[in-house]
Amino acid sequence: MAVCRLEQILSQLVGEDQADYLTRAIEIHPELQSIDAAHLTRAQIAQLLSMQLLHQLFSTVPDAKAYADEQMATGRKIILDHGALRTVSLQMRCLPRGKDAFSRILEPLGYAMVGEYPLDKLHMCGFVFCHRDYPESIAQYFVSELYTDRFSTEFENTVRDIVYESNDPVSERGQRRLDHLASAGVLDTGESVALLKELPGCFARQHPMPTLEHYKTLLNESAEMAWIATEGNVFNHATDRVENLDAVAAQEKAKGRAMKPHIEEGANANIRQTAYRAASVNRSFPSSEGLLERSVPGSFFEFIERGQINDPHTGKPRLDLRFDSQNAQGIFTMTR
Repeated sequence: MAVCRLEQILSQLVGEDQADYLTRAIEIHPELQSIDAAHLTRAQIAQLLSMQLLHQLFSTVPDAKAYADEQMATGRKIILDHGALRTVSLQMRCLPRGKDAFSRILEPLGYAMVGEYPLDKLHMCGFVFCHRDYPESIAQYFVSELYTDRFSTEFENTVRDIVYESNDPVSERGQRRLDHLASAGVLDTGESVALLKELPGCFARQHPMPTLEHYKTLLNESAEMAWIATEGNVFNHATDRVENLDAVAAQEKAKGRAMKPHIEEGANANIRQTAYRAASVNRSFPSSEGLLERSVPGSFFEFIERGQINDPHTGKPRLDLRFDSQNAQGIFTMTR
């Protein structure tokens, strides 16, 4: 059986230099690194997708890239705990609503929805997808939905005006590849590469850029929906799992990086979290006078410390992979 390295596949997706960088920067389970040259497993495809999405975030969040560089310099790799994205629970012409646009992608890659976290203060709910095969090693996804019917009529109409015509980035061939992966658990290498070239486009803005007036209408009631209006479904943040969060937070503040003032302590999960403030990005809003450029919040980078809990099935301790609604709502303020 011919075998290749994960890095060789990744180089076809992001280029040789970036593939080398990412495989040195990110912790990868040893079993995922050697690939049967004929096909990729769902877990390997999931691992490669998460690396591509972190690569995208590095390009827009300078502090995250600088942090990764510094960690590599000390010989440590980032443990990619999870990525978060925001969606709108609204019926659209082509794109499935809310989390459904992503469950159809994540489930064939081996993910299962394992948690639901109400974010009542934000009129949202978070849904967690964890990998079945390597739950502690492959990044989870925290997919949040915003509910427009909990806001004013003007707000709801504005959201519909912006997102109703959203594109569906999954092609017919892409859907066939996902269907095959869902049933077989593996996919031909060439088909896997083609799928992985398509999937990052799902984590993007699928609707036209809003007008500045529409943006301000949304911002008046929901900073989270205003963020979705300009950024869409990109990674809102990615997260490094660390052993000593207090030390990390102190070190990053000492470097002058804009950090959350305090650490979020989980009430219903054995977790602690903090983050950088979101990077600023320039966006061009269409208007009758042409394009109006404004600086708005983009994505950010987060840090999480997870304790252990006893597995209810085995009685043995394992990593607590749960989230906490209060923590999540606190972290969401990083894009305000």
